[in-house]
Amino acid sequence: MSAEDEFKLLVGAYFGIQEMDEYKLKEYVLKDLEEYIKDFLKLHSLSNINLKEMAEEIKDKLPLKRKLQDGLIALRKIDGPLDLILMIKEKLNEQNEN
Repeated sequence: MSAEDEFKLLVGAYFGIQEMDEYKLKEYVLKDLEEYIKDFLKLHSLSNINLKEMAEEIKDKLPLKRKLQDGLIALRKIDGPLDLILMIKEKLNEQNEN
């Protein structure tokens, strides 16, 4: 996976987790993910890309289902809470039924 693709995944995950209003501690997880993204950007040079514009595009155009799937991947990377992972899986199952 390229650094650009991984950045897109992390940003999609951020916005997916942001949609999990029923999870009371999501702000803490979002803070951890934010720190992970900052560290990722320090390690990988993405200077030829407008990151802010890319993030806005992901926020507006990526479907919720994909953001939640990205969230599952990112939560594994940051050793996220199991209860949030289970809630996301449940929400994805609801999305698949509809």
